[in-house]
Amino acid sequence: MIFYQKEIQLTSRKRGYHLITDEILTAIPEIKTINIGQLQVFIKHTSASLTINENADPTVRLDFETHINKMIPEDMPYYKHDYEGSDDMPAHIKASMLGCSVQIPISKGSLNLGVWQGIYLGEHRNYGGRRTVVITAFGN
Repeated sequence: MIFYQKEIQLTSRKRGYHLITDEILTAIPEIKTINIGQLQVFIKHTSASLTINENADPTVRLDFETHINKMIPEDMPYYKHDYEGSDDMPAHIKASMLGCSVQIPISKGSLNLGVWQGIYLGEHRNYGGRRTVVITAFGN
């Protein structure tokens, strides 16, 4: 079994949901050497998330942002954690709901995603900045 691991900074993005599949694949071309294995992507932040969903129609990402903002609004009077602004606590809740990592099978040197699947970065802060992810690929 072989293991590859890299820590990279993603391009800074505005608040919303962004496809990062190509950025991940560019960072770890060693995936091509793995016949059967797994890729794990882990984000080292508490106010951004990772998930897998629709990779073709950008309106899906817009709907994600609209819906989650209705589910978890800003400026709620019961939020105590607001040191960094009104988007602070909602960003932590959103990140916990969606999660900090994704795992994807590697088959014959490629990610074994569905036809319409891609890796999303959920940027939940208005000014989140560059996000750091740890990418681990392993297999035979």
